[in-house]
Amino acid sequence: MRYIGGFFDTIPMLSGMVERQDTESIHLNNRVSIEVHTGSFRAIRGYTCIGCIADEIAFWRSDDYSANPDVEIIKGLRPGMSTIPGSLLLAISSPYARRGALWRSYRAHHGKDGDPILVWRADTLSMNQAVDPAIIEAAYEEDPVAAGAEYGAEFRKDLENYVDREVVDACVQFGCHEIPPGQESYTCFIDPSGGSGGDSFTLAIGHVEDDIKVLDCLRERRPPFSPDQVTAEYAELMKSYGCHRTFGDRFAGGWPVERFREHGIHYEQSAKPKSELYQALLPDLNSGRVQLLDHPRLIGQLCSLERRTSRGGRDSVDHEPNAHDDVSNVLAGLAQHLGQRVHRLGALRTAGAGHSTVTRPYRGFTEPKKRAL
Repeated sequence: MRYIGGFFDTIPMLSGMVERQDTESIHLNNRVSIEVHTGSFRAIRGYTCIGCIADEIAFWRSDDYSANPDVEIIKGLRPGMSTIPGSLLLAISSPYARRGALWRSYRAHHGKDGDPILVWRADTLSMNQAVDPAIIEAAYEEDPVAAGAEYGAEFRKDLENYVDREVVDACVQFGCHEIPPGQESYTCFIDPSGGSGGDSFTLAIGHVEDDIKVLDCLRERRPPFSPDQVTAEYAELMKSYGCHRTFGDRFAGGWPVERFREHGIHYEQSAKPKSELYQALLPDLNSGRVQLLDHPRLIGQLCSLERRTSRGGRDSVDHEPNAHDDVSNVLAGLAQHLGQRVHRLGALRTAGAGHSTVTRPYRGFTEPKKRAL
C-alpha cells in the first residue's frame, strides 16, 4: 500500500484525483478505488475489477480451505473482471515449486507467439542491473537450487506435493467432525505449544478398527492462550476417552511431562522427528488405511506439505515457508502409535491361529486376546 501510495503522493496528475485515503484503500474522483487485500478467495468475490496485481503469487498458501489458494483466488477474480473489456490481471512473483497458478501459466503459455496470455520470465540481473553480481554468485555457491529460484527465475525441481487432495478426500468421513467416546481402546498424541508466537497446541485421539486407524477427536488451540489451562482441558478430554497416557513431541524438555503429570496423565515423548512421521503416514493415506474427520485445517495442512529432496538424495517432508503443520503433525504422530497397535493385534491373531478352542467374542476379538491386550 505504501508503494502504491507513493505514486499518488509524488505525481501531481494523480494526487489531484484522490478524494480520500485510508490504510488499505485509495478512493479516486473517477469512481475507482484501489485496494490491497489479503489472499482469500472469499474476500475478493463480488468486486468489479478493472485490474488486479497478484503479488508473489507462487507463495500464497492457506491452512484452511485449499492446497492451491492461488488457483481458487484467480477463479474468484475472473467473474468480476469479465464485465470490463480490457481488464488486466498481472501475476508478479519469483518462481517456487512446480505447482499452482504461476506454474500452470508458465507451462501453458510461455514462449508461444500469438498467445493472449504473456508470460515474462527473466533472471534478476536482466531485470535489475543495480544488483551486485557478487551477491548472486555467493548465493549460488551456498545453495544452487534456492538461488536458481530466487535469482535465476527457475522453478524448483526439489519440491513436490506430499499428497494429492483426492487421496486425502478419499480418507475423510465428510460430515463427521468428532466421534464421541465408546468402548474402544484409545490412543492419544499431543503437540504442545507455549501459547505465544504462531504455533498451536493440538491433540488427536484415535483407535484401531479392523486394521483401520480411526481419528476420533482432533482439537487445536491457536495462540494466544494459557498453556496450563489448555493442558487441564486436554487432560479432562483424554480421561473421557479412557486415556491416562499420551504420546507427544519433545517440546520444551520436561515441561509437558510435569504439567500433564499434575492432572494424572503420563506424557511419553516420541522419539521420531516429524518428517519421519509424515513419511510413515503417506502409505496409510494412499491405501485408505486411515479414517479422517471432516476438519478443514487438517485437510489443508496435509495437502500443503512439501516433499523436499536434498542434494544427497535424502527426502524430507515439512510445511511451506511461514506456514503451519500443527494439526497434521499431531495426526502423523497418532498414526505412528496406532500403527504399533495394529502390529500387536496382527501378532496376536497369528499366535492364536493354531488354537481350536472357541471362546466368547469381545469387540471383534476372542477373550484370551482381550486379556493379552
